Amino acid sequence: MLRGLHVLVTGGSSGIGRAIAIGAARAGADVALTYARHERDARETAQAVVDAGRRAAVFPLDLGDAGDAEHALATLAEQARATLGTVDVWINNAGADILTGEGARLPPVGRLDRLLTVDLRGTVLASWQAAALLDTQTAGGVIINMSWDHVHTGMAGRNPQMFAAAKGGIVAFSKALARSVAPRIRVNVLAPGWIETAFAAGMDPARHRAVADSTPLGRWGTPEDVADAAVYLASPAAAFLTGQTIFVNGGVVMG
Repeated sequence: MLRGLHVLVTGGSSGIGRAIAIGAARAGADVALTYARHERDARETAQAVVDAGRRAAVFPLDLGDAGDAEHALATLAEQARATLGTVDVWINNAGADILTGEGARLPPVGRLDRLLTVDLRGTVLASWQAAALLDTQTAGGVIINMSWDHVHTGMAGRNPQMFAAAKGGIVAFSKALARSVAPRIRVNVLAPGWIETAFAAGMDPARHRAVADSTPLGRWGTPEDVADAAVYLASPAAAFLTGQTIFVNGGVVMG
């Protein structure tokens, strides 16, 4: 499905990003992936790509450093193309974790700043860099950005409000970008819902069961569910899709 293509995945050290990198490799793509802090985890992902019979490359990228993000992204683009030859698909998966660990202990304004810097500003800057790179290539390419299903319906709570601001901005930006770079570059958005990541592992069991019970398809999603959707959007099978948001959420939010 992706044979002969070269895919770049930001935030590929764990969770959804890792699943996308491995899924792309299993679909036939060579993969470059980035990490912000967890190099060892990123290299484990890269080894899984190699085990799938594809080439892998690992690069550092810290979108939380607002002052250096543009230079870091330009360097990433140069390194990825030098290593892979071309970058056919650029997937902006890197995001701030404000739900677990150190991020969860930040005050509300600190969590908001982190989300806006990494998720929204980082996606905008990375998409501009990706578009500039893909536009130099004969075949153009694909950009995939990551949002959240509940930006379309709302969810009560301070953290959901902040996620809605950042992830909703990504949807609006991606639509504008899709119109700007068509027809040579396709831009689409994935909007996952309740996915079994580190946040889910730390959830109260009763709440965890309630989420599954309230989902029309009767379960939590997996990172692999999101990866399958990413592979589809990256592939020629989605050649007539741009400016679209695909919900990967078992039907909790329906478009």
